[in-house]
Amino acid sequence: MRSRILVPLILFLAAAPALAQSAPPLSTFSIVACDPETGFWGVAVQSRVVGAGSIVPAAEADAGAIATQAAANVSFKRRGLELLRAGRSAEEVHDEFVRGDPGIADRQFAIADRACRVAAFTGDSTSAWAGHRTGAGFSVQGNILTGPEVVEAMARAYQEAVAARRPFGERMLAALKAGQAAGGDRRGRQGAGMLIVKRGAGYGGGDDVYADLHVEDHVEPILELERVYGVWMSLFHPEDHFLPNGSQAIAAPAGPHVCLLRNLLARAGHGTATEAEYCAFDEEVITPLKAFQRANNLPVRAALTPETAARLREAAGASPAP
Repeated sequence: MRSRILVPLILFLAAAPALAQSAPPLSTFSIVACDPETGFWGVAVQSRVVGAGSIVPAAEADAGAIATQAAANVSFKRRGLELLRAGRSAEEVHDEFVRGDPGIADRQFAIADRACRVAAFTGDSTSAWAGHRTGAGFSVQGNILTGPEVVEAMARAYQEAVAARRPFGERMLAALKAGQAAGGDRRGRQGAGMLIVKRGAGYGGGDDVYADLHVEDHVEPILELERVYGVWMSLFHPEDHFLPNGSQAIAAPAGPHVCLLRNLLARAGHGTATEAEYCAFDEEVITPLKAFQRANNLPVRAALTPETAARLREAAGASPAP
């Protein structure tokens, strides 16, 4: 009995060094995006590899964002941000990566610079299907995908979300969901992540990390990432998540998003403004909200719809949603 156990154990131990040295390829699909109007840069990713949300993305406010995948060269993140911080363009960083990496044929990466210009690369030796699509302020890319329809669906979904003025994080989630619906990683799914940066938008204003969310191992990593994103935004960025500035119905009856609503109503000629940072959805807000709805031939009720929010932002001369 002992010899039958010992032989497989010896074979496993002999193979262990080789196993430890071979990292799984980051066969995945991702989006790198930026919005100079609102000051966001970000990366979102899904893969059949645990921890993809930790390995693939890098971003720095007012500098740029990078995704590195396939046989990922993670040094691209540090070096790329250094170059972007120094004012190099996405195309210049792209060219330096390609020139300086002997393993470049196995790599895939995308870059957005401080001016929201993008550049992407898919090496000739990355596993099929592999490729990328770029557009205004974004790049979508992937490898070991079911086909080109994945990145094409991602690009369409992102552009539609931008046109609909959806918040920045929701745009990237829309791209991931569309990529998965079109086929995604042909090996399946496991990990996902999202990194968003904006100057001074981190916890308590102490840094620039607006959101850094990871789903390490889940049967539906994108849907779980979307759920966690909603929880995060509700707690830490309600003014960007809920109407009137975000896209979600006011599920939290008090917070900075309600102060924003009250001040928009005052600027539109209904009710009084406030300097408070935390407001309740009470008669100080509901009464002027109903007055605005009546004045604009909208359904009159103690609720804020996307249509009412859009009309209110227009009437108040407010900036569009983040």
